[in-house]
Amino acid sequence: MGFSGRPKCYVLAIFVVFVGFVGADDYVRPPAGRSLYASLSDDHSSTSPQQVHISLAGNGKMRVSWVTKETTPSTVKYGKSQGKYDASNTGTSSSYKYIVYKSGQIHDVVIGPLEPNTTYYYKCGLDSSPELSFQTPPAQFPIDFAVSGDLGQTEWTKSTLEHIGKTGYDVLLLPGDLAYADFYQPSWDTFGRLVEPLASQRPWMVTQGNHEVERIPFIHKERFTAYNARWHMPFEESGSSSNLFYSFDVAGVHVIMLGSYTDFEPDSNQYKWLECDLKKVDRKQTPWLFALVHAPWYNSNSAHQGEKESTRMRDSMEALLYNARVDIVFAGHVHAYERFTRVYKEEADKCGPVHITIGDGGNREGLATKYKDPQPDLSLFREASFGHGQLRVVNASHAQWTWHRNDDKQPDSVWFTSLASDSACVV
Repeated sequence: MGFSGRPKCYVLAIFVVFVGFVGADDYVRPPAGRSLYASLSDDHSSTSPQQVHISLAGNGKMRVSWVTKETTPSTVKYGKSQGKYDASNTGTSSSYKYIVYKSGQIHDVVIGPLEPNTTYYYKCGLDSSPELSFQTPPAQFPIDFAVSGDLGQTEWTKSTLEHIGKTGYDVLLLPGDLAYADFYQPSWDTFGRLVEPLASQRPWMVTQGNHEVERIPFIHKERFTAYNARWHMPFEESGSSSNLFYSFDVAGVHVIMLGSYTDFEPDSNQYKWLECDLKKVDRKQTPWLFALVHAPWYNSNSAHQGEKESTRMRDSMEALLYNARVDIVFAGHVHAYERFTRVYKEEADKCGPVHITIGDGGNREGLATKYKDPQPDLSLFREASFGHGQLRVVNASHAQWTWHRNDDKQPDSVWFTSLASDSACVV
């Protein structure tokens, strides 16, 4: 896989060096990164798998997704020893059209049951395909999450992925804005190639952002065509009617992925599903409860203020999350990092969730460097830099959150106590 610049006709080049001071340091804000184009190797054939990524698909199962240019078997062979595959499963394949673009064959195969915390070796499609490997998450604490939003395809994206790859994470959480294709469908292919080295080894759990909508009035009326076709998440397994909102359990954590760009009012399918999903949560089995959205509900950055996807969604759903004692809400959209105190209805509340914005993965639009001044009391740490987050859930009561700037070791690190373990917040 090689890298080159994205075709110039589809790029808004940004050559502004952002200089700002959010903290007390003299750190110079980096400019937006050069766009990358992840190309195929010269020996890659039309039947070879590309853009391989995996995701959790219910208890002890994993979904394997990949693309081929030509039709090949939608079969995954796998086993616990290199070159020895004692199990296999066959799934489905599909393709989609977007104006004049036609995708390759998108393969979707669920394999399992799998043992926890175990390395599996696998092949996608033909026997001539290369052997890959992945590791399943642990069945119990501790578990490590990588968290990064608004990734895109730039030199900063590459830096973020390199840093994440060194963390030894178990599951990656992505709160929307993946490829930044913005109607140019080949960018979905290049994004899949860019993230494959990591996404084929550990499960990536994603939700959608505004850059995934890709609806063009009168020309392409369907929303999320590419996203839904390429990034199939376990919505069926969680009783959801849409790939835009779902949930999953992993190692004592219940994670809820919500859709900022689909209906969220009390009469909507998403609201009714969320209400039902939260009622099923057993905090004895999953003492930690996280939620992800794209548009942040709390934000002291000047960017994206007053958008309905933030304010109206918060007005509609905040009480549901509060009453369920959700521990942390992750968001993207704003191209910066910010951590709030526990909050509910715009006031500090020790039984409310911590809100964290982490839309600093590497997008081509650059950083959101302007903040409200003075810093609100609810906002504990904010920084406009490209970076990534690590969340290590140590046990049923304690977890450590660390945010890192990509280009130095300046961190924000804090310990959280689960609301389920706080007698003052038990409901």
